Amino acid sequence: MTTSLRRILLVAVAATAIAVSATACTGTDTDADTLTVGFVVDPSWAQIPVAADAGLFDDQGIDVKVINFSSGVEALQAVAAGQVDITTAADVPTSAALVRNPALRVVGDGSRWEGSKIVARRDAGVNTVADLAGKKVGTPLGTSAAYYISNALATDNIDAELVQVAPSAIVTAVSQSNVDAVSIFQPYQAQAIEALGPDTVELTGGTYSQHSLYLSTESAISAKGETIGKFFTAIGEAGTGLTNKSDEAVQAVAAATQLDADLVRSILEEFDFTLQLTPDLATKLQELAEWAQGEGNIDAGATLPDYATFLDTQFVSS
Repeated sequence: MTTSLRRILLVAVAATAIAVSATACTGTDTDADTLTVGFVVDPSWAQIPVAADAGLFDDQGIDVKVINFSSGVEALQAVAAGQVDITTAADVPTSAALVRNPALRVVGDGSRWEGSKIVARRDAGVNTVADLAGKKVGTPLGTSAAYYISNALATDNIDAELVQVAPSAIVTAVSQSNVDAVSIFQPYQAQAIEALGPDTVELTGGTYSQHSLYLSTESAISAKGETIGKFFTAIGEAGTGLTNKSDEAVQAVAAATQLDADLVRSILEEFDFTLQLTPDLATKLQELAEWAQGEGNIDAGATLPDYATFLDTQFVSS
């Protein structure tokens, strides 16, 4: 088997494609040794391109097909529809998805990221978080980036207007002055900072630290549990290279995210790539779900579940 970064399947999937009929979608590969993995193109899940490029999936005797997504919201729709066996998604969209799709399971917490920033335009008169009052902040609503800016604004009791901007449109929105600032995850955060150049103001606030999760479904776990276990063995090994910021790991992430290698090396400093799945994640998901319900991302009449029941710890140590 050869599952190098140059040979894994990288297919950009739009949100509209996820809603196609069953006749138009073949779903995942039925081969028990093959996994179709949804990858939100973000260093938060850098283990995937590192494992692929280093041949770690091959070492485990599994074939991994990777499908790219621009956000966890889209990726979660795909796994719920049976289009991928495993997907990556941040904790915020996961908290809402588990309410709508109770067959989903959290099978790993791949990294914790404390590098969230608000990227603002100096020429918009923004130099501090307080200056965001009355300003337009672009963010993909319902995502971890939206929670970050909401939490930062609420902490300082600031009223700003959050504007829906898709991840792929973030750089254009802020560089063309359609918004005064943006809140976005990597790699778009780094790209926005680069695009604004000397006009960039980087702000931090709030108390949020992102959990970067791996999710599957009950049916995929039942059919491919052994292969999923091997997948996480490879992911764990890849995390070691990321923690050490080896040249090979940096180059693999740079190729996958289309970021400069030196920038990737600095970004990796923001992550804890220890693969884990701890009980306190359930409490965090509960808090995020309460926020999502208040924002209308979860139906107001829905009863929030016991999130501990969604944590499947058989693959990753707690």
